Amino acid sequence: MNDQKLIKVNFYTRDRCPLCVDAKLILNLIKEDIPFELSEYDIDLSDDLTERFGLMIPVVEMDGEIVQYGQIDYFTLSKRLQDKT
Repeated sequence: MNDQKLIKVNFYTRDRCPLCVDAKLILNLIKEDIPFELSEYDIDLSDDLTERFGLMIPVVEMDGEIVQYGQIDYFTLSKRLQDKT
C-alpha cells in the first residue's frame, strides 16, 4: 500500500457560474487518474471569500497557492497535480 499523502485541493466556486461547472467537471476527470482531496467552497457564503475571489472564480488552490482561476485548463491542472505527487 502506498503511504503517499493526498494532495489537498481547494475549489472556490459560486452558484450560476458556467465556468465553475466546467472546472468541477475537469477536477472530477483529473481525480480519476490522480487521487487528491477536494474541498469545495461557495464564496457567496463568506464575505472574506467573496472579497478575495469575487472576480476570479472559479479558483483552484493547492497548498495555499492559486494554481488556476477563471478558465480552468485540464492539461495545466493535471500537470501541476502530477508534479506534486
